[in-house]
Amino acid sequence: MRIFVTGGSGFVGGALVRRLVAEGHQVTALARSESSAQRVRAAGAVALHGDLADLADAAGAEWLARLADVDAVVHTAAHMEFWGPDALFERLNYAPTVALHAAAVAAGVRRFVLVSAASVSTGSQRRPVVDETTPEGRPNIAYSRVKLATERALLAAPAGSTELVILRPPFIWGRGMATIDGFVEAARTGRFAWIDHGRHTVDMVHVDNLVSALALALTRGRAGGIYHVTDGAPGPIREFLVPLLATQGIDVSGSRSVPLAVAAPLAAVLDRAARVLRRRTAPPLTNWLVSFTGRDRAYDITAARRELGYVAGVTLEQGLAGMTSA
Repeated sequence: MRIFVTGGSGFVGGALVRRLVAEGHQVTALARSESSAQRVRAAGAVALHGDLADLADAAGAEWLARLADVDAVVHTAAHMEFWGPDALFERLNYAPTVALHAAAVAAGVRRFVLVSAASVSTGSQRRPVVDETTPEGRPNIAYSRVKLATERALLAAPAGSTELVILRPPFIWGRGMATIDGFVEAARTGRFAWIDHGRHTVDMVHVDNLVSALALALTRGRAGGIYHVTDGAPGPIREFLVPLLATQGIDVSGSRSVPLAVAAPLAAVLDRAARVLRRRTAPPLTNWLVSFTGRDRAYDITAARRELGYVAGVTLEQGLAGMTSA
């Protein structure tokens, strides 16, 4: 297949490009800078210089013409932070995604695969296990609220002959992940603490497992289908974070613990105060962090298994070994 990938020099997109090239596909990846282009070429793909910001002015996005030559678009690029105003994510994520999808439809691209986020239901939705039919509620961070709005906009948009498939991964982990940095910094500065001793259930997906699902979604899955994709092994967050941070030389096994009954109201106060004061950085404890580490949450991946043929091939042990290998 001829596949166009956004975010091809990033954590998820880079792994996807390497996988698709190894499978014999013709891959073109958007690159904002020469260093990004070099990483794309090193993975065996064609680097196309351009920026999703170009979509604010369709006449200036010359690279859009390449969409007429591809069979599928996989949109992995996104500004990802656990803090920030909705307007920022609307500008950097929502608007470019809606415009890219519209361009793909206009070009007659057969399939558009969007990497969304399982966190679209992290917030007012408190069920311990959710699937694609569970009402999302109101997400408690801007990134997730905008991801949900983006999903809904694409599903409601004219589709022509273009089939839309949406994947919802939870916490993505593996070698090269950037989201581990905040936990490492908190541990090194003495700010790390468990909630309820780390007993609450968390779900995650190894980057290679997500890439496997993305590769399957190129040809499988319903048009308009939404699929949660995880490692299929939810468990106590302590059993995940302790060995994960150990790969970075950090031991949090003996860190202090705070009861959820204390952490939740404190986070609400700190979170609200930081927003009212328009702080550029997140407070040490936020509503999102309480949701992630202090409330049970797993995702039912029955639909991905049944309709995509998805199998989580990388186990926790294998993924951790990959993070410490040379």
